[in-house]
Amino acid sequence: MQKRQLGRTGLEVTSLGFGAMEIRGPRIWGGRPVTDSDAERILGAVLDAGINFIDTAYDYGRSEEYIGRFISHRRSEYFLATKCGCTVVDAGDHDETPHVWTRDNLLRNVDVSLRRMKTDYIDLMQLHNPTIEQTDEGQLIDVLKEIQATGKVRWIGVSSTLPHITKYIETGVFDSFQIPYSALERDHENVISAAAHSGAGTIIRGGVGRGEPGVGLGNGDKWAAWEKAKLDELLDEGESRTAFLLRFTLSHPDLTTTIVGTKSPEHLTENIKIAQKGVLSAEVYEEAKRRLLEAGQSPKA
Repeated sequence: MQKRQLGRTGLEVTSLGFGAMEIRGPRIWGGRPVTDSDAERILGAVLDAGINFIDTAYDYGRSEEYIGRFISHRRSEYFLATKCGCTVVDAGDHDETPHVWTRDNLLRNVDVSLRRMKTDYIDLMQLHNPTIEQTDEGQLIDVLKEIQATGKVRWIGVSSTLPHITKYIETGVFDSFQIPYSALERDHENVISAAAHSGAGTIIRGGVGRGEPGVGLGNGDKWAAWEKAKLDELLDEGESRTAFLLRFTLSHPDLTTTIVGTKSPEHLTENIKIAQKGVLSAEVYEEAKRRLLEAGQSPKA
């Protein structure tokens, strides 16, 4: 599988990464049930396929625990990214996940994540979508650097969106940015380039729009842009809409990796085959962007 350098970190990560939110379980954000065997099977399949970038978070339910239980013995085979600023609060039949942007909570997050994932270091620690104001008030960048100095964390990043992400890029301190993007959500298309040109790596989430409604979990309103842009006319023979969407995402010249989540080894295999097919041709890529622009899907900054 193709690898790309994650910005100034020098880490050579696979262009297709694994988003471990899908093994969080049903208590967090209405997640689907997942058994121990489900988690063990998909995590093993990810590494067996050669994917070497795994993204999770403190508040992704059982995700970190499963990573520790089932693949910590293969720690040398993958780069591990998680997120901090999170809490998990028992609300009876589900868990709430309010964020707490304090030094004490970030330090607690790191230590718990290390323990859960049975590792003594995290390759990439990301702030989990705070506002600029929250980051400044909690002096979160200083806290991340403090943690980094202990060796518990190798590199620091932030998962963010407009309008805050532009200010984060301007600081020049983050080694990576996690950004939502797909053909159906082009708001951050130029932001991805700005992040990369600052020397940071770019981690794309939502690159397949959660799959086509009725097949995956995608939002029908978001997928309406597909119909309006008549993108079916650009599909290769036998190519699915989701496959085209993933190839469109991978075609962004400043993408480092896109994380795709699933608990199905079969679905994982499909995504790998799509990624191995390669990016769209320059002609198809530009035509798709032109049609999407006419359909009202354009970069926002």
